[in-house]
Amino acid sequence: MDNNKNEEKKKMYLSIAILVLLVIIVAGLIYMIVNKKDSQDNELAYTDLIKQLDNQEVEEIEMTVGSTTVKVKRKGEEEEKTTIVPSTQAFVELVQQQTENGNEFKLIQKNASIISRASSAIFTILPTILMVALLVIIVKMQGLGDKGKIYDGKENKTDVKFDDVAGLDEEKTELVELVDFLKEPERFKSMGAKIPKGVLLYGKPGTGKTLIAKAVAGEAGVPFISMSGSEFIEMFAGLGASRVRKLFERARKMAPCIVFIDEIDAIGSRRTSQSGAESENNQTLNQLLVEMDGFEENGTIIVLAATNRPEMLDKALLRPGRFDRQITISTPDVRGREEILKIHSKDKKFADNITLKGIAEDTAGYTGAELANILNEAAIVATVNRHDAINQDDLEEAVKKVSIGLQKNSRVISEKEKQLTAYHEAGHAIVGRFLNTGEDLKEISIIPRGVAGGYTMYKNNEDKFYRSKGELEDKLVGLFGGRAAEKLALNDISTGARNDLQVATQIATDMVTVYGMSDRIGPISLEKDEQINILGENMGDAVEEEIKALIDNAYVRAQKILLDNFDKLHLVAELLLKKETITAEEFEQLF
Repeated sequence: MDNNKNEEKKKMYLSIAILVLLVIIVAGLIYMIVNKKDSQDNELAYTDLIKQLDNQEVEEIEMTVGSTTVKVKRKGEEEEKTTIVPSTQAFVELVQQQTENGNEFKLIQKNASIISRASSAIFTILPTILMVALLVIIVKMQGLGDKGKIYDGKENKTDVKFDDVAGLDEEKTELVELVDFLKEPERFKSMGAKIPKGVLLYGKPGTGKTLIAKAVAGEAGVPFISMSGSEFIEMFAGLGASRVRKLFERARKMAPCIVFIDEIDAIGSRRTSQSGAESENNQTLNQLLVEMDGFEENGTIIVLAATNRPEMLDKALLRPGRFDRQITISTPDVRGREEILKIHSKDKKFADNITLKGIAEDTAGYTGAELANILNEAAIVATVNRHDAINQDDLEEAVKKVSIGLQKNSRVISEKEKQLTAYHEAGHAIVGRFLNTGEDLKEISIIPRGVAGGYTMYKNNEDKFYRSKGELEDKLVGLFGGRAAEKLALNDISTGARNDLQVATQIATDMVTVYGMSDRIGPISLEKDEQINILGENMGDAVEEEIKALIDNAYVRAQKILLDNFDKLHLVAELLLKKETITAEEFEQLF
């Protein structure tokens, strides 16, 4: 870790030095330009000076030792002019000759000032300074391949083990083979087995891709070089390929080892025929492909990479011989969430009625990072509220902070806006109650949180990996509950439904173009525009019509549910205006 800090300091000092040098150069250039402009306005040609001397028109001449520039003042004029003399010695002889011939004028000779001598010296050696600075930059640029965090497996090693990774049992089983190979490579080689050269980990942000990569290195006890994809191309263009070469050179010297490239899509995206930055990415990717499957054998070097956008990666990177294995790191199920919570709750105090299983059951769809954040936020809330232990209210507040945002009690809201928010959230809750596949309500509130003016929260207590067409259609209806309530109750609509409309439009689009759930279009994947164009000129119009039909039908269904329960809509909205927050039990009592 100390090496990494030293590298960061060196980089910082280099950047400061370059910045200071650039400031000096720019200031010098500005000074030279200004002085040159002034001198051009007051400049007198050398031939004209000789003529004026011959005609005895000169009153005063000022010469500075070591300078080829002289100041001249004509008789009857206050303004001085400058002349550059080709030879100081020849000009002195000319002045002496003029004096001997009876030409009377004042001759002033003085030494150069310290500032003048210093500035002259600086601009004399400025080209040398620039050359040295460029040389330093080039040398430093060549060393940028030595970036990345290094855990050598000895003094500086990662302490993460498989026991520190929860909710990924199957993924750990696959990676145990890599650990065994790194520990006993000869046992596998004697059987003729070749270990995968690369393993790609992909999944949502926060699912534990980086953590499990560190655990592999920690279990194997081998050096672990960790770099981000952006580090290959972050500072200077044209050096990405060089950094890839240097990275693998270091890895070969440290073998057996693991090279981990986080966010590999920064350099591994599909190659194009464009120039500029795209060309730089292409060169970097080409070098990575050569290093992973070139003429040289990498020995016992395993490349682990992580991304949350696998669809962007170049196909050549994903073929066997490069990233032989691709492991999906998905969000944990209820048992996995409970195991994750056990790890992150070791140093936290909980009230007696709080169980980790209960928290796990209420957080379906949350990633490991989000679960850790919830427990941390709950501990902070409990501390602020001066509780002896984390209780249920602290956990509820933490979940709201993580999923919705910070509560904003200080925001001043007009009564009209409160009323609109109350009907909007009441519409969501009532429509959701009468949907066949709707989720159980947890809480309704018109207290602003984050960017939301209010919220309707549902219980996340069921893990879902697939959704049926009926569920998606009901989801659309639920999303339009707020907008429909505004229109029916207040005969107006607001911008509060912006996020609802965005989500609904995306769901309807995916239903038609991705999931093949349109009877008219049929079970066809149309995720890309070119796929739509292949099927004819009218296919695009048909897709748009189907998307609009789904949205229009959902909006009509939402309005019908609210019209059938119009009296309940007013009751829920009035109760929200009175209490600001309604629990599921209070909501059900109204029915």
